Amino acid sequence: MESARRYALASIIFAFAPSAFAAELPKEGNFDFTACWSGTSNTISFSKTHTALSYEQTGSIRSNPPGGIFDKETFRCVGMNASLGGKITGTTVCEATDGDGNKRLSYFSIADGKVTRESVAGTGKYEGMVTNATVQPLGPFPVVKEGTFQDCNHQTGTYKLK
Repeated sequence: MESARRYALASIIFAFAPSAFAAELPKEGNFDFTACWSGTSNTISFSKTHTALSYEQTGSIRSNPPGGIFDKETFRCVGMNASLGGKITGTTVCEATDGDGNKRLSYFSIADGKVTRESVAGTGKYEGMVTNATVQPLGPFPVVKEGTFQDCNHQTGTYKLK
């Protein structure tokens, strides 16, 4: 399913809206985590070259090793992707929350095969956090129910606090 592949590409970036753990964070460091999510989508399949979909997803993060930065965080994202004449575009907004209620808001865009991520805002520990990551897709996984999706990715990288 072509729309599922486009969705999977966009999903790779969604989970990259991390927050933090309860202890005070060092001003900079490394992270290594696996993020998994599920959600629902609404698709317009106008033709083979013109499709669009909107989606909402929720997920959770497990750090490697357990107990590290971003461990047991949850996130939610809403977004839209379109393939218009073979050109894929998309935007997504994600909110991540840690166990103490600290949040991070991120904006993602896809254009000409390039994904751009912007940290829009953070609360508490995450105010001013900047991240840089490498993302390895682990799915997509089989569709268990029409109109739903499930996926995971593995992310490693660095963070800096202001």
